[in-house]
Amino acid sequence: MTNGDMTDKELEEYIEGLEERLTESLEKIVEVEAERDEHLSDLKRVAAEFENFRKRTLRERHSIVQRANERLIGECLEVLDDLERALAVDDVDGSMLMEGVALVEQRFRNLLEREGVVEIDTSSAFDPHVHEALLTQPSEEPEGTILNVMQKGYAIGDIVLRPARVAVSGSLIDEQAEEITVVDDEAGDVDL
Repeated sequence: MTNGDMTDKELEEYIEGLEERLTESLEKIVEVEAERDEHLSDLKRVAAEFENFRKRTLRERHSIVQRANERLIGECLEVLDDLERALAVDDVDGSMLMEGVALVEQRFRNLLEREGVVEIDTSSAFDPHVHEALLTQPSEEPEGTILNVMQKGYAIGDIVLRPARVAVSGSLIDEQAEEITVVDDEAGDVDL
């Protein structure tokens, strides 16, 4: 049956059915939009909470670092006070000054040890992770042996604060393999 074959009653029922479906669709759209708005609101709230969390965490981290620095600097100031007292002593021969400086140095070492700072070991072979080779010297020692410590290195845990600056043994063969020039008065320079 086509639209022309429908009776008025059938046409009204058909239109009512379409209106009901349209009303149901509109209600579904309103429901989906409300759900979307709720999810969007939740998402915005979570984003705001995360941003607040991030800012709070940064403030707390800064505060922790600042408190740790305050404590450490406070202890360093005590060492500075000791140095000032040592320098204020009127010591003609300097023995009391040397004794005072030695005590301050020991106090400062103890402070560093309490903080977990350790001196890097230089009694073993050269390790590029904790040693810095400033020069290589020919030696009878095996290659890579630390011959001299020019500046002590320090670490805290696995973190190298400053590498130990060292002189390392090199190969004697490399030194002997260099070209030697001999001067002959009559023939000029001769390379061996």
